[in-house]
Order: sequence, then structure tokens, then C-alpha cells
Amino acid sequence: MAVQLLVTDRNLNFLGDPITGWTTLSVDLNFNQPASGSVTLPAYPAVMQLLQPGNRLVVLRDGEVWCAGPMEEPQNYTWAQDGVGTVTVAFSDDLSRIAGYLTYPEPAKTFASQTTSSDVSRTFSAVNAETVVRTLVSENCGPGALAGRRIEQLVLDDVAGIGSSITLSTRFEALLDACRTAAVTDGLGFRTRQVGDQIRFGVYAPVDLTSTARFSADLGNLRSVSFTMAAPLATSELVMGGNDPADEAPEGDPPNQRVYVEVVSGAAADWYRVEKLIEESGKDNSAGELTQAGTLALGTDNPQASLATVTVDTEDLKAGRDYGLGDRVTVVLPTGLEVTDLVQTIRLEATPDEGELVTTVVGDSDKTTTTATVRTVRDLARRLGRLEARG
Repeated sequence: MAVQLLVTDRNLNFLGDPITGWTTLSVDLNFNQPASGSVTLPAYPAVMQLLQPGNRLVVLRDGEVWCAGPMEEPQNYTWAQDGVGTVTVAFSDDLSRIAGYLTYPEPAKTFASQTTSSDVSRTFSAVNAETVVRTLVSENCGPGALAGRRIEQLVLDDVAGIGSSITLSTRFEALLDACRTAAVTDGLGFRTRQVGDQIRFGVYAPVDLTSTARFSADLGNLRSVSFTMAAPLATSELVMGGNDPADEAPEGDPPNQRVYVEVVSGAAADWYRVEKLIEESGKDNSAGELTQAGTLALGTDNPQASLATVTVDTEDLKAGRDYGLGDRVTVVLPTGLEVTDLVQTIRLEATPDEGELVTTVVGDSDKTTTTATVRTVRDLARRLGRLEARG
């Protein structure tokens, strides 16, 4: 069996022997999101002693760490009249630990010591996107954080030297949400990986593999295809910044005033105009903050076209070896249409008797809202409509 399970404590010290006797295992690795996994095994006393709060599960595939992180539900125990019973463990990767933190506006201070006289934000002005993501993690839960907030063994990975200059402000926001906001403009990915006795957090640039990573029924690596198409949630993001003129400005400052910015997607030409108000009080767009907020909103409010496919590993094209999370790949649909999209999830399923199966989800309803994908889905719908008419 190419899959092996180990348990560590929160400091990455290995505990006991490798777990044997497990019956089913599934792990979903997700792009810029924590992993989700579960394993079912006999509830032997020696095993139950390992399945304790704070411990981590490490999944090895062909001797390499496939997923490593905390047990979020270490014991879901079932016993019948005969046997020792079974226990199912729900676990994640170490990115889930980072997901449990908020962005302190003043990360060098404890929560109780944050400034009370005004609303302070943690602001990055014209800073490299990779640097922003790394800094946010370091100062909130990594090596630069207060001692009580640090995640054990978490360090920053090597600098990748990627990303453009961005401006970002955050205040008591979910840490991973702030990281995704910083990463979205350049399409950057971020992840944790266990290397020795360290949890390394790093930022990376997904790769365009559309010419080499191809999935189709003829190649034997395309399992299923589904798509949806719906109207946009908004075509005009109306962003309101500044401050209420009725409120008194601080002494010495000019009077308060509102700032209005409209960001338009152009989708109204195909559909119709839909307006949405976004409030960004306290921001004046001097560094493009309001424009950025409108642009980010369009990422989810654009026409809701999604193309979801499930692929399967073959000897010629394997997840983790030939492509990874966030990479752009090509899917050849049964109609002959070719679509390119991002790898959103890589799923590992394994049983001792049947071995392992790796499938990949390409495309996601929250991601595939670009104009090109909308046109592709519309074209696919028309082709299928013609096929139905012929039938």
C-alpha cells in the first residue's frame, strides 16, 4: 500500500507506530482553503490513545507527505455488540490552524491592549502581494506573532519573489480571507507543508499547463462534466468610501466627505444592469482601495457560469507530479469544445483492498465567472440544445 498514516503531537513529534487496520481514507486538498479528510479504523486501545485533542495526522503517499494537520474530530466512535468498534477521524492540513486567526490591527499588542480611541487598521500601501500574505501570517500566528498566538513549529517558507504591488487594509478579519484578498489580483496560491519538524507556510504562483495537462474522454482521464449558467448578481459595483459629512472630523483635518467609485464589469451588454452598493467607510481611493474592492466584488458577482469537471489520475498525468492546486489545465468536453480552468481540489481515496484513487476537480462555481468561461458555457448549452433537437 502506497498510503501510510502517522500521528504527531502539536510539536511534530511522532507518536506510536504507523496506524494499521484502517478501512477507508479520503482527503481533499483545496486551493487556498484548508484540506478536509477522514479515515475510519478499528478502535483498538493503542489507536484510541493516539487520537487525542491537539494531535495531528500525517498522510504519506509513496513516502512523501500528502497531507498533514490537526485532527479536528479525533474520535467519532461506534460500537456494536461484537468486536472492538470503529472510530472515524476528521482531520485537515495545517492551513486550518491559520484559518482560526483574525488580523489584529496592531499585531504587536494583545487584544486587550488594542487602541480604543480610534479604529486602527493594519494597512499595507503599495506593497508586494507575496510580502503582504507572508507578513499577515507571520505577525498574527507565525514567528513574528505574540508568543501566545504563535502556532507551534510554524515558519515562513522561502521567498518566491512573485506578485505585484497592492494596497490592503484589514481589521479583525478572518486571516485567510485577508490572505485571499491579497493573493487574488495575481492569482497567487498559498499553502502549508510539513518538512522535517517544521510547518512551512509559503506563497506560490500557479502554472499555466494548458498545453501539457489535458483531460478528455479519449485520454481516459475525464470522469464527469457538469455546468450551470445564471445571470450576474451585479454588473455595477457602487463603492462608497470616505466618512459621513455629518460626523465631526478630527481637529486639524478637513471636513468629512463621501467618496464614490463605480466599477463596471461590462456584463450588462449581454444581460442587463444590476447595481450593488459596497460600503468601504474610511477609505478614500487615494491608493485605489475602493477600485480594488469593486473589482474583487465583481469576481463573485459576474455572470454565474460554472464548469465543473472530475478527472482521474493516469500514468501519463498525475496530480502532485504533473500539476498542482491552482494550476490552469485544459478539459476537452465530449462535444469537442476545449475549456481551460483552475485545479480547485485534488482528492485522494484509498482502501487497503482496492488501493488508491486520485481525482481532480477542475473549475468551481465560485471561481469560473470570467467572460471567456461564460461564453464557453453558453456555446456548450447551444450545442447540447442542437443535439437535443436532433434527437
